[in-house]
Amino acid sequence: MQNLVTDRPNVVTPRQAGWWAPIWVVAYVALLPLPGIAESVLVLGALFTMLRLLLLRLKDGDGIRSLLGVPALALTSVLFCAYWLPQLGSVVGAEDQGKVWGKVAAGLRYLPFMWLVAIAVGTSQRRSTTFSGLAVVTGLWTLDALLQAALGTSPLFWSLDQLKWLSSGHGLCTVQEIAAADRLPGVFGPCNLKFGQVLASLSPFLLFVVGARFGRWGWLLSAAAVGVVLVLAGSRASLITYALVLLVSGWRLLGAKWMLLVMLAGVVGLGALTAGSAQVRERFARTAMAFSGGASGVNEALSGRSQIWSAALCMVREHPVNGVGARGFRDAYPGCNPYPEQKPVWGEGPALHAHQIVLEILAETGVLGLLLWIAGAAMAVRAWIYSGAQARDRARPAALALAVTVFPLNTHLAFYSAFWGGLTVLLAALYAGALLAEQGD
Repeated sequence: MQNLVTDRPNVVTPRQAGWWAPIWVVAYVALLPLPGIAESVLVLGALFTMLRLLLLRLKDGDGIRSLLGVPALALTSVLFCAYWLPQLGSVVGAEDQGKVWGKVAAGLRYLPFMWLVAIAVGTSQRRSTTFSGLAVVTGLWTLDALLQAALGTSPLFWSLDQLKWLSSGHGLCTVQEIAAADRLPGVFGPCNLKFGQVLASLSPFLLFVVGARFGRWGWLLSAAAVGVVLVLAGSRASLITYALVLLVSGWRLLGAKWMLLVMLAGVVGLGALTAGSAQVRERFARTAMAFSGGASGVNEALSGRSQIWSAALCMVREHPVNGVGARGFRDAYPGCNPYPEQKPVWGEGPALHAHQIVLEILAETGVLGLLLWIAGAAMAVRAWIYSGAQARDRARPAALALAVTVFPLNTHLAFYSAFWGGLTVLLAALYAGALLAEQGD
């Protein structure tokens, strides 16, 4: 049978050869509860992509353009530069230049990884596989967390923990970490309390896929399940993120009247969960301290973040151009701690990062870094504005996931850490690859 693309029998085109990319992407996300293994998958995926592109270059002289169109390649590379160049600029004057140089060198792995992710959504078939895979992972995590809420144990984390015992003779978490957990940890476990933020950032993939396949009631059921899990998971930042996801995705699918009913139901459900969960009541009581306890009450309500933000502003004043160095916040914190004589709300040790994206960028990479981030964001928005309706529709889940993850009016994990940085560049590459995929793919 003649191949319609090449007019040669049984020939696999380079674009068809990208079938492996969705596997890498979904595997990386599925393994995020095991950060070390997930990072290994990221690095191996980057190396595999570089090798694959080199072989294509030697074979047909085209290289990456045979798997990824030029516009998607350009935007992906620009977004990488907006993330990586601020780290490079922060080396000059950093308190620990060796550490920052190591961070800069390690950050280069993100460029081929982002190409890999963009390739994974470069055609309609690969995009469907990738987005569906991410939806399945997110759905399984949600069901697992609901089972943990009902039974007291996460089946997925228990399974991972048993494998760890068999392989090394000890579990994933210590007894102290298990005892100290004050929220629903889900598959991430009590020693890695990032479940809420990750689930909220990935929830658009689940809601868009379910809404497209099962309509309004499927979306409502999924939205309610994820919402319950996020309230029990205890991260207030994740609730802000998820509220934005619901507003954007639900408004398009349900319309204004249904969204109003959803918001009212959400308020009622939140009240019921608060009444039934001591941990949820405690977190809302802590939040209420912001309105009654003065400056100390605000700091307590924010889990010490006002103290951290004051230190970040100190770093910005002292290093305004290029910051204290990527991931140098913890080293600079003692010199900028506004209350060195007091025990911090979070316990012993310095603050590790600024817990807010704008302050993190300014403190660690300075005004230069912030301008580069803004330039990257402007290019991403410009690409959205000048794309057609079909391109926007296919990129909408990734666009929403990226937008709510970097939403500046929230608190955040460390964007220059391996864990949150890896997830952020993945979302950026999913957005670029899906938006600028070639027409007709």
